[in-house]
Amino acid sequence: MARIDRSDQRLDSPKGLRVAPLSRTRNRNRNRDRPSSDRFGRLTEAIARGMGTPWFLLGLTLFVVFWMAWNTLAPVAWRFDSVALGFIALTLVLSMQASYAAPMILLAQNRQDDRDRVQFEQDRQRAERNLADTEYLAREVVALRLGMKDLASRDFLRSELRALLENLEQREDEEKRSRKRSRKGDRDREIDHDRDHDREVDQDRASAAATATATATARTIEPAASAASARPIEERPPIGR
Repeated sequence: MARIDRSDQRLDSPKGLRVAPLSRTRNRNRNRDRPSSDRFGRLTEAIARGMGTPWFLLGLTLFVVFWMAWNTLAPVAWRFDSVALGFIALTLVLSMQASYAAPMILLAQNRQDDRDRVQFEQDRQRAERNLADTEYLAREVVALRLGMKDLASRDFLRSELRALLENLEQREDEEKRSRKRSRKGDRDREIDHDRDHDREVDQDRASAAATATATATARTIEPAASAASARPIEERPPIGR
């Protein structure tokens, strides 16, 4: 199986004018021994382009002047064209050159027409692709616009941010108030606790003072009672005496 050369697959040619790689390989194998028409066309086109340059006109003018001067001033034995006959050989050479130049120019024009046709086809395909891309981009832009309607606008975002800020400020105010209330409640509780503590201390002091007083009273009463119990009982005199 012949290997397909990727360099022969010209992507710049239209799809309708592209040749399948396998058929191109077969045609190449068939036309390997025969001269290439494309090469001949390039040669004729190069000749036609050369004939359209000022250097060709200058060379042809010099050739005609040299021909006429040689056949006029040179010895008769060396002349190859007759002046009396009006330079018939020169006329034949120029006619042959013109007869070959016209088909070469036509071949070059045909090749140029083919290139123009291919270029026109490529331009048409490129224009179709550009039109398809433009339509796709237009649809995408329309879809984005429709999608942008569902998205949040700048004013909506600003209003939402303002609402969030207001909510945050309200929460901060509530937290501050709750902190103040908790601090006030803690202070009240501390004050109540101090008052209860003071009351307990006062009660303890009062109970301690009562206990001390009772102890002192008991201590003073005990010696008196002991003395009274130690004193003898005096005899009372009889009543009738």
